[in-house]
Amino acid sequence: MRVELAKSAGFCYGVRRAVELAEEKAAQGGPCVMLGPIIHNQDVIRRLAEQGLCSVDRPEEVPSGCAVIVRSHGESRAVHEGFVRRGIQVFDATCPNVTHIHEIVAQAEERGRQPVIVGTPDHPEVLAIAGWCRAPVVVSGAKDLEKWLEKGKNRTDLPLSFVSQTTSTKKIWEDCVERAKKLCTNAEFFDTICGATSKRQEEARQLAARCGLMVVIGDRQSSNTRRLAEICRESCPCVLLIERAEDIDPARLPQVDMVGITAGASTPAWIIKEVYNKMSDEIMEIEKSFAEMLEESIKTLNNGDKVTGTVVAITPTEVQVELGIKYPGYIALTELSDDPTVKVEDIVKVGDEIESIVMQVSDRDCLVKLSKRRLDINKGWEEIEAAREDETVVEGFVTEDNKGGVVVSVKGVRVFVPASQTGLPRETPMSELLKQKVRLVITEVNRARRRVVGSISKVTRAERAAAAEKVWAEIEDGKRYTGTVKSLTSYGAFVDIGGVDGMVHISELSWSRIKHPSEVVKVGDTVDVYVISADKEKKKISLGMKDHSQDPWTVFTTTYQVGDTANVRIVKLMTFGAFAEVVPGVDGLIHISQLADHRVEKPGDVVAEGDKVDVRITDVDMENKKISLSIRALLEEPAYEEEPEEGAPAEEE
Repeated sequence: MRVELAKSAGFCYGVRRAVELAEEKAAQGGPCVMLGPIIHNQDVIRRLAEQGLCSVDRPEEVPSGCAVIVRSHGESRAVHEGFVRRGIQVFDATCPNVTHIHEIVAQAEERGRQPVIVGTPDHPEVLAIAGWCRAPVVVSGAKDLEKWLEKGKNRTDLPLSFVSQTTSTKKIWEDCVERAKKLCTNAEFFDTICGATSKRQEEARQLAARCGLMVVIGDRQSSNTRRLAEICRESCPCVLLIERAEDIDPARLPQVDMVGITAGASTPAWIIKEVYNKMSDEIMEIEKSFAEMLEESIKTLNNGDKVTGTVVAITPTEVQVELGIKYPGYIALTELSDDPTVKVEDIVKVGDEIESIVMQVSDRDCLVKLSKRRLDINKGWEEIEAAREDETVVEGFVTEDNKGGVVVSVKGVRVFVPASQTGLPRETPMSELLKQKVRLVITEVNRARRRVVGSISKVTRAERAAAAEKVWAEIEDGKRYTGTVKSLTSYGAFVDIGGVDGMVHISELSWSRIKHPSEVVKVGDTVDVYVISADKEKKKISLGMKDHSQDPWTVFTTTYQVGDTANVRIVKLMTFGAFAEVVPGVDGLIHISQLADHRVEKPGDVVAEGDKVDVRITDVDMENKKISLSIRALLEEPAYEEEPEEGAPAEEE
């Protein structure tokens, strides 16, 4: 029979911290009690009692002048406030993960959201979490959640904030999340299952699948121990849940090739070792492996250390990382990336390995604060220096602006770009570049002074020159481009067709008669143009925008004929008459003698530019493409006279 112990069996960092705190206070000998069992393990509680540290069941039972240890499951806000009012010294052994949940639900309620706690309703940890908000909702699983949503009107539209009991299973949590996403319109989710719990459960599942017998060690009152047994039963035909080595009867053990052993988070190492030893003959090897396991679990870290861990949870505020030590690691979202536009899911997913740097190891809170962003910055300096040597183009985001220029974040390193190197016109405010992604080259690096200077315009000029060279190599009459209007003059518009500017004469902007290019286009417009001519020696390009497939004269002749009436627009006044646009690109002349049914001294007495008037088309010169129009012809038309009805007497003369 071969025996294998799960690496993550036994005390988690939160429980270890609580027990160590209790043992320390017991050793000091001052008046101190525990509020409730500090962890779910009667053997540990008895050992602490033997050291003089007893427990009380209710806060009011704590004697005046006596200190109190708050158990790892935590207590409500009211309990803590009560101790403050009584002047009782509190040693808080609440698991840091649980404290974090207290903060989440309290802040959610402050934001007007409804906290929803997924867990066992009567579990001490869940009761404590519920005590940090005024109107908590506790659900044991997806079905319980669905019932709660159905009971109240419009509950599916409430702003809900979901958290989980730290020792819940992933399946319970994921089922609730899936159901909530289908039914609720405004929900946010904080996966607060302890990373150590998730790791322990997954290792137990994998070990159980390989074994004929699984032994789960832990207090039967412990929720996470019972969950471990449930998980093992899914994969292993025989599972024993025991509290100590004496519970094992070797004669009744099934004959199997391999036995797996795991233990709940509240099971101390000495109990695990007793069980382990009882089930194996290879005592020396056991002691060695067990010592190695303990050594690994208490491995320490220092600020600045580079570490690699596994992402076990992602919440709206942070990423939780399992480091394989007694403390969990947390990366705040602000410490994940220097790119303000990037999404968390684009960087990491649960199960991914992630490199980061240690910012702070908190023994008080039992956690390690990490930063991927700062590790990236350290790597960024190396890349920045290499980019300066190789004159490589790099990318970054503009994060700040001032009169002197802008600051670009490149690989987490601040790069200053002087105003003269931004590529912006002289009068343009630097704020135009804020939050923009830009390409630049590094022109100066002084790591000692943490000073880096770059140039955007050098890249812009180089890219524009390369683009211009390509345009000149391929340009030909009639070729079409999509360009951007760069500037306007009284005689036309300059359009950038990809590194080269071409000019669209005012006459080529539209078939209609216009006074200024701004009537058709404005700076920044994207327009389709074609090449009329290109002089490669003089570097001049003439462009057109008018659609020559629609010949205005053809449009006119297919629409009108002599004798038709048309509504036209007066476009120009002359001494001898007025020109009017009949269709875009085709004008006709209203002679001064045809402007009215009376003598006209000058055309401006009758019409003005921009007026729309009805005219009669009196003549069309097809050869010379000239049109004669008349307002007078319409004014002099004979009045329509009604003919007498048949059989009616005519009026007497």
